[in-house]
Amino acid sequence: MARENPYIQLKTAFESRNFLPLYLLHGEERWFVDQLQDVLLKHALQPHERDFNLDILYGHETDVRSALNACQAFPMMAERRVVVIRDFDRMKDNTLFKGLAEQPNPSCVVFLVCAGKPNMSRHPYRAIKASGTVVEFKALYPNQVPRWIETLAKERGFALEAKAVQMLAEYVGSSLASVGAELDKLATYVGDREVITAEDIVQASGQTRDFNVFELQRAIGERQIDRALHITERLLQQSSNPTGESNMIVAVLTAFFIKLWQLTSLQAGRIPEKEMARAIGVSPFFLKEYLACLRRYDVRAIDRALFALLAADFELKGGSQRSDRLVLNLLFRNILTA
Repeated sequence: MARENPYIQLKTAFESRNFLPLYLLHGEERWFVDQLQDVLLKHALQPHERDFNLDILYGHETDVRSALNACQAFPMMAERRVVVIRDFDRMKDNTLFKGLAEQPNPSCVVFLVCAGKPNMSRHPYRAIKASGTVVEFKALYPNQVPRWIETLAKERGFALEAKAVQMLAEYVGSSLASVGAELDKLATYVGDREVITAEDIVQASGQTRDFNVFELQRAIGERQIDRALHITERLLQQSSNPTGESNMIVAVLTAFFIKLWQLTSLQAGRIPEKEMARAIGVSPFFLKEYLACLRRYDVRAIDRALFALLAADFELKGGSQRSDRLVLNLLFRNILTA
Protein backbone atom coordinates (compact mmCIF):
# COMPACT_ATOMS: atom_id res chain seq x y z
CA MET A 1 0.00 0.00 0.00
CA ALA A 2 1.57 3.29 -1.08
CA ARG A 3 2.16 5.61 1.82
CA GLU A 4 1.25 8.87 0.12
CA ASN A 5 -2.51 8.45 -0.02
CA PRO A 6 -3.82 5.15 1.42
CA TYR A 7 -7.30 6.54 2.03
CA ILE A 8 -7.88 7.33 -1.65
CA GLN A 9 -6.41 4.00 -2.70
CA LEU A 10 -8.60 1.97 -0.34
CA LYS A 11 -11.68 4.02 -1.13
CA THR A 12 -11.15 3.50 -4.86
CA ALA A 13 -10.60 -0.23 -4.36
CA PHE A 14 -13.78 -0.60 -2.28
CA GLU A 15 -15.84 1.39 -4.76
CA SER A 16 -14.53 -0.93 -7.50
CA ARG A 17 -15.56 -3.95 -5.37
CA ASN A 18 -11.95 -5.01 -5.12
CA PHE A 19 -11.66 -6.50 -1.63
CA LEU A 20 -8.89 -8.33 0.20
CA PRO A 21 -9.58 -10.74 3.08
CA LEU A 22 -7.90 -8.80 5.89
CA TYR A 23 -7.42 -5.14 6.83
CA LEU A 24 -6.05 -3.51 9.97
CA LEU A 25 -6.47 0.26 10.36
CA HIS A 26 -5.26 2.50 13.16
CA GLY A 27 -4.07 6.05 13.81
CA GLU A 28 -5.04 9.41 15.23
CA GLU A 29 -7.18 10.64 12.32
CA ARG A 30 -10.27 8.50 12.89
CA TRP A 31 -12.26 10.16 10.12
CA PHE A 32 -10.42 8.14 7.49
CA VAL A 33 -11.18 4.89 9.29
CA ASP A 34 -14.88 5.69 9.76
CA GLN A 35 -15.31 6.77 6.15
CA LEU A 36 -13.62 3.65 4.82
CA GLN A 37 -15.82 1.46 6.98
CA ASP A 38 -18.89 3.15 5.50
CA VAL A 39 -17.58 2.75 1.93
CA LEU A 40 -16.74 -0.91 2.56
CA LEU A 41 -20.21 -1.72 3.87
CA LYS A 42 -21.89 0.16 1.04
CA HIS A 43 -20.07 -1.72 -1.73
CA ALA A 44 -19.26 -5.13 -0.22
CA LEU A 45 -22.85 -6.10 0.61
CA GLN A 46 -26.29 -5.36 -0.76
CA PRO A 47 -28.73 -4.09 1.89
CA HIS A 48 -30.71 -7.35 1.84
CA GLU A 49 -27.51 -9.38 2.39
CA ARG A 50 -26.50 -7.70 5.63
CA ASP A 51 -28.78 -9.47 8.08
CA PHE A 52 -26.90 -12.77 7.70
CA ASN A 53 -23.51 -11.64 6.40
CA LEU A 54 -22.46 -8.63 8.44
CA ASP A 55 -21.08 -8.55 11.98
CA ILE A 56 -19.96 -5.33 13.65
CA LEU A 57 -18.19 -6.24 16.89
CA TYR A 58 -16.35 -4.35 19.63
CA GLY A 59 -13.18 -5.79 21.08
CA HIS A 60 -13.79 -4.95 24.72
CA GLU A 61 -17.15 -6.76 24.76
CA THR A 62 -16.57 -9.66 22.33
CA ASP A 63 -15.16 -13.11 23.07
CA VAL A 64 -12.23 -13.84 20.76
CA ARG A 65 -13.55 -17.28 19.77
CA SER A 66 -16.94 -15.85 18.84
CA ALA A 67 -15.17 -13.23 16.72
CA LEU A 68 -13.04 -15.87 15.00
CA ASN A 69 -16.12 -17.98 14.28
CA ALA A 70 -17.72 -14.98 12.59
CA CYS A 71 -14.58 -14.43 10.50
CA GLN A 72 -14.35 -18.07 9.45
CA ALA A 73 -18.03 -18.58 8.59
CA PHE A 74 -19.22 -18.83 5.00
CA PRO A 75 -21.58 -16.30 3.45
CA MET A 76 -25.29 -17.07 3.23
CA MET A 77 -26.89 -16.34 -0.15
CA ALA A 78 -24.23 -13.72 -0.85
CA GLU A 79 -20.80 -13.49 -2.44
CA ARG A 80 -19.04 -12.64 0.80
CA ARG A 81 -19.29 -11.91 4.51
CA VAL A 82 -17.98 -8.78 6.22
CA VAL A 83 -16.77 -8.67 9.83
CA VAL A 84 -15.84 -5.33 11.37
CA ILE A 85 -14.10 -5.39 14.75
CA ARG A 86 -13.66 -2.00 16.37
CA ASP A 87 -11.22 -1.61 19.28
CA PHE A 88 -9.53 -4.82 18.17
CA ASP A 89 -6.53 -4.06 20.38
CA ARG A 90 -8.84 -4.22 23.43
CA MET A 91 -9.99 -7.78 22.66
CA LYS A 92 -8.72 -10.28 25.21
CA ASP A 93 -6.53 -13.04 23.72
CA ASN A 94 -6.57 -11.46 20.27
CA THR A 95 -3.25 -13.23 19.62
CA LEU A 96 -5.46 -16.10 18.44
CA PHE A 97 -6.04 -14.06 15.28
CA LYS A 98 -2.53 -15.08 14.22
CA GLY A 99 -4.02 -18.26 12.76
CA LEU A 100 -6.67 -16.35 10.81
CA ALA A 101 -4.00 -14.01 9.45
CA GLU A 102 -1.94 -16.97 8.25
CA GLN A 103 -4.98 -18.64 6.64
CA PRO A 104 -7.61 -15.96 5.96
CA ASN A 105 -11.12 -16.88 4.86
CA PRO A 106 -11.35 -15.90 1.15
CA SER A 107 -15.13 -15.53 1.46
CA CYS A 108 -14.93 -12.94 4.27
CA VAL A 109 -13.62 -9.40 4.47
CA VAL A 110 -12.25 -8.79 7.98
CA PHE A 111 -11.91 -5.10 8.84
CA LEU A 112 -10.00 -4.59 12.12
CA VAL A 113 -9.74 -1.18 13.79
CA CYS A 114 -7.38 -0.44 16.69
CA ALA A 115 -8.14 2.28 19.22
CA GLY A 116 -4.46 2.75 20.03
CA LYS A 117 -1.15 2.16 18.31
CA PRO A 118 -0.54 -1.60 18.00
CA ASN A 119 2.87 -3.17 18.46
CA MET A 120 3.48 -4.46 14.94
CA SER A 121 6.45 -6.55 16.08
CA ARG A 122 4.22 -8.85 18.13
CA HIS A 123 1.45 -11.27 17.17
CA PRO A 124 -1.24 -11.06 16.02
CA TYR A 125 -0.18 -7.78 14.42
CA ARG A 126 3.02 -9.16 12.92
CA ALA A 127 1.08 -11.96 11.23
CA ILE A 128 -1.63 -9.51 10.06
CA LYS A 129 1.02 -7.23 8.59
CA ALA A 130 2.63 -10.15 6.74
CA SER A 131 -0.56 -11.30 5.00
CA GLY A 132 -3.03 -8.42 5.24
CA THR A 133 -3.29 -4.70 4.54
CA VAL A 134 -2.18 -2.50 7.44
CA VAL A 135 -2.66 1.27 7.28
CA GLU A 136 -1.88 3.97 9.83
CA PHE A 137 -3.74 7.26 9.49
CA LYS A 138 -1.69 9.90 11.27
CA ALA A 139 -3.09 13.24 12.36
CA LEU A 140 -2.89 15.75 9.54
CA TYR A 141 -0.34 18.52 9.51
CA PRO A 142 -1.91 21.98 9.07
CA ASN A 143 -0.39 22.29 5.59
CA GLN A 144 -2.25 19.14 4.49
CA VAL A 145 -5.70 20.41 5.47
CA PRO A 146 -6.41 22.78 2.52
CA ARG A 147 -5.90 19.97 0.00
CA TRP A 148 -8.29 17.73 1.91
CA ILE A 149 -10.86 20.51 2.09
CA GLU A 150 -10.74 20.76 -1.69
CA THR A 151 -10.93 16.97 -2.07
CA LEU A 152 -13.92 16.57 0.25
CA ALA A 153 -15.70 19.55 -1.31
CA LYS A 154 -15.27 17.97 -4.74
CA GLU A 155 -16.82 14.75 -3.45
CA ARG A 156 -19.86 16.80 -2.42
CA GLY A 157 -20.11 18.37 -5.87
CA PHE A 158 -18.81 21.88 -5.31
CA ALA A 159 -15.58 23.87 -5.21
CA LEU A 160 -14.26 26.59 -2.92
CA GLU A 161 -12.48 29.81 -3.78
CA ALA A 162 -8.88 29.90 -2.62
CA LYS A 163 -9.68 32.40 0.13
CA ALA A 164 -12.62 30.26 1.28
CA VAL A 165 -10.34 27.21 1.52
CA GLN A 166 -7.87 29.14 3.66
CA MET A 167 -10.56 30.59 5.91
CA LEU A 168 -12.17 27.19 6.44
CA ALA A 169 -8.79 25.60 7.22
CA GLU A 170 -8.13 28.19 9.90
CA TYR A 171 -11.68 27.93 11.23
CA VAL A 172 -11.86 24.15 11.68
CA GLY A 173 -8.24 23.24 12.45
CA SER A 174 -6.85 19.87 11.39
CA SER A 175 -9.80 17.61 12.27
CA LEU A 176 -11.34 16.11 9.14
CA ALA A 177 -14.51 15.33 11.08
CA SER A 178 -14.87 19.08 11.64
CA VAL A 179 -14.05 19.76 7.98
CA GLY A 180 -16.75 17.32 6.86
CA ALA A 181 -19.33 18.82 9.22
CA GLU A 182 -18.60 22.36 8.02
CA LEU A 183 -18.74 21.32 4.36
CA ASP A 184 -22.10 19.64 4.93
CA LYS A 185 -23.36 22.84 6.54
CA LEU A 186 -22.01 24.91 3.64
CA ALA A 187 -23.63 22.58 1.10
CA THR A 188 -27.00 23.19 2.75
CA TYR A 189 -26.35 26.93 2.94
CA VAL A 190 -25.38 27.47 -0.72
CA GLY A 191 -27.97 25.10 -2.20
CA ASP A 192 -27.35 24.42 -5.89
CA ARG A 193 -24.41 26.82 -6.26
CA GLU A 194 -21.22 25.05 -7.32
CA VAL A 195 -18.65 27.54 -5.95
CA ILE A 196 -18.40 28.57 -2.29
CA THR A 197 -16.97 31.99 -1.52
CA ALA A 198 -15.26 33.49 1.50
CA GLU A 199 -18.46 35.41 2.20
CA ASP A 200 -20.34 32.10 2.38
CA ILE A 201 -17.88 30.86 5.02
CA VAL A 202 -18.55 33.91 7.16
CA GLN A 203 -22.32 33.89 6.71
CA ALA A 204 -22.70 30.15 7.30
CA SER A 205 -20.76 30.48 10.55
CA GLY A 206 -23.42 32.88 11.84
CA GLN A 207 -21.00 35.81 11.84
CA THR A 208 -21.03 39.02 9.82
CA ARG A 209 -18.81 40.62 7.21
CA ASP A 210 -17.21 43.05 9.70
CA PHE A 211 -17.38 41.00 12.88
CA ASN A 212 -16.00 37.52 12.43
CA VAL A 213 -13.07 35.47 13.64
CA PHE A 214 -11.07 36.16 10.48
CA GLU A 215 -11.32 39.93 10.98
CA LEU A 216 -10.33 39.32 14.60
CA GLN A 217 -7.24 37.44 13.44
CA ARG A 218 -6.38 40.33 11.13
CA ALA A 219 -6.76 42.80 13.99
CA ILE A 220 -4.48 40.71 16.19
CA GLY A 221 -1.96 40.41 13.36
CA GLU A 222 -1.96 44.20 12.97
CA ARG A 223 -1.74 44.67 16.76
CA GLN A 224 -5.00 46.67 16.91
CA ILE A 225 -6.13 45.96 20.45
CA ASP A 226 -9.22 48.19 20.46
CA ARG A 227 -10.53 46.64 17.25
CA ALA A 228 -9.75 43.13 18.52
CA LEU A 229 -11.70 43.75 21.72
CA HIS A 230 -14.60 45.30 19.80
CA ILE A 231 -14.86 42.37 17.38
CA THR A 232 -14.64 39.89 20.24
CA GLU A 233 -17.45 41.58 22.13
CA ARG A 234 -19.68 41.47 19.05
CA LEU A 235 -18.86 37.82 18.44
CA LEU A 236 -19.79 36.88 21.99
CA GLN A 237 -22.98 38.96 21.85
CA GLN A 238 -24.22 37.30 18.67
CA SER A 239 -23.24 33.76 19.70
CA SER A 240 -25.73 31.33 21.23
CA ASN A 241 -22.78 29.57 22.89
CA PRO A 242 -20.24 32.14 24.14
CA THR A 243 -17.99 29.48 25.69
CA GLY A 244 -17.85 27.53 22.44
CA GLU A 245 -17.20 30.75 20.54
CA SER A 246 -14.38 31.64 22.94
CA ASN A 247 -12.76 28.23 22.52
CA MET A 248 -13.00 28.56 18.73
CA ILE A 249 -11.34 32.01 18.88
CA VAL A 250 -8.45 30.61 20.92
CA ALA A 251 -8.07 27.63 18.55
CA VAL A 252 -7.98 29.86 15.44
CA LEU A 253 -5.48 32.27 16.98
CA THR A 254 -3.30 29.42 18.20
CA ALA A 255 -3.12 28.05 14.65
CA PHE A 256 -2.29 31.58 13.42
CA PHE A 257 0.63 32.04 15.81
CA ILE A 258 1.93 28.52 15.13
CA LYS A 259 2.12 29.49 11.45
CA LEU A 260 4.03 32.65 12.38
CA TRP A 261 6.39 30.57 14.51
CA GLN A 262 6.99 28.19 11.61
CA LEU A 263 7.65 31.12 9.28
CA THR A 264 10.40 32.50 11.51
CA SER A 265 12.56 29.42 10.93
CA LEU A 266 11.63 29.23 7.25
CA GLN A 267 12.67 32.84 6.77
CA ALA A 268 15.91 32.21 8.60
CA GLY A 269 16.61 29.37 6.18
CA ARG A 270 15.95 31.66 3.19
CA ILE A 271 13.28 29.32 1.88
CA PRO A 272 11.47 30.58 -1.26
CA GLU A 273 8.06 32.08 -0.55
CA LYS A 274 6.21 29.47 -2.59
CA GLU A 275 7.75 26.72 -0.45
CA MET A 276 7.00 28.69 2.71
CA ALA A 277 3.34 28.88 1.75
CA ARG A 278 3.20 25.15 1.09
CA ALA A 279 4.95 24.36 4.38
CA ILE A 280 2.45 26.27 6.53
CA GLY A 281 -0.60 25.37 4.45
CA VAL A 282 -1.60 28.72 2.98
CA SER A 283 -1.80 29.96 -0.60
CA PRO A 284 1.10 32.16 -1.80
CA PHE A 285 -1.38 35.05 -2.07
CA PHE A 286 -2.12 34.96 1.67
CA LEU A 287 1.49 34.41 2.64
CA LYS A 288 2.19 38.14 2.29
CA GLU A 289 -0.28 38.87 5.08
CA TYR A 290 1.54 36.45 7.40
CA LEU A 291 4.93 37.86 6.48
CA ALA A 292 3.65 41.36 7.24
CA CYS A 293 2.64 40.13 10.70
CA LEU A 294 6.19 38.91 11.29
CA ARG A 295 7.35 42.50 11.07
CA ARG A 296 5.17 43.19 14.10
CA TYR A 297 5.93 40.02 16.07
CA ASP A 298 9.44 38.79 16.75
CA VAL A 299 10.18 35.29 18.06
CA ARG A 300 9.86 36.36 21.69
CA ALA A 301 6.48 37.99 21.04
CA ILE A 302 5.24 34.84 19.28
CA ASP A 303 6.42 32.68 22.19
CA ARG A 304 4.57 34.96 24.63
CA ALA A 305 1.44 34.79 22.50
CA LEU A 306 1.48 31.00 22.36
CA PHE A 307 2.03 30.77 26.11
CA ALA A 308 -0.88 33.20 26.70
CA LEU A 309 -3.12 31.20 24.36
CA LEU A 310 -2.27 27.98 26.18
CA ALA A 311 -3.18 29.60 29.50
CA ALA A 312 -6.45 30.95 28.05
CA ASP A 313 -7.34 27.52 26.68
CA PHE A 314 -6.81 26.04 30.15
CA GLU A 315 -9.01 28.69 31.77
CA LEU A 316 -11.82 28.40 29.22
CA LYS A 317 -11.95 24.64 29.73
CA GLY A 318 -12.58 24.88 33.44
CA GLY A 319 -9.24 25.98 34.80
CA SER A 320 -10.57 29.15 36.45
CA GLN A 321 -13.75 30.94 37.48
CA ARG A 322 -13.15 33.96 35.25
CA SER A 323 -15.78 34.81 32.64
CA ASP A 324 -15.12 34.10 28.96
CA ARG A 325 -15.00 37.82 28.23
CA LEU A 326 -12.43 38.48 30.93
CA VAL A 327 -10.25 35.55 29.82
CA LEU A 328 -10.20 36.83 26.22
CA ASN A 329 -9.70 40.44 27.31
CA LEU A 330 -6.66 39.50 29.37
CA LEU A 331 -5.40 37.26 26.57
CA PHE A 332 -5.41 40.06 24.00
CA ARG A 333 -3.79 42.48 26.39
CA ASN A 334 -1.04 39.95 27.10
CA ILE A 335 -0.46 39.47 23.38
CA LEU A 336 -0.82 43.04 22.16
CA THR A 337 0.57 45.23 24.91
CA ALA A 338 3.73 43.29 25.75
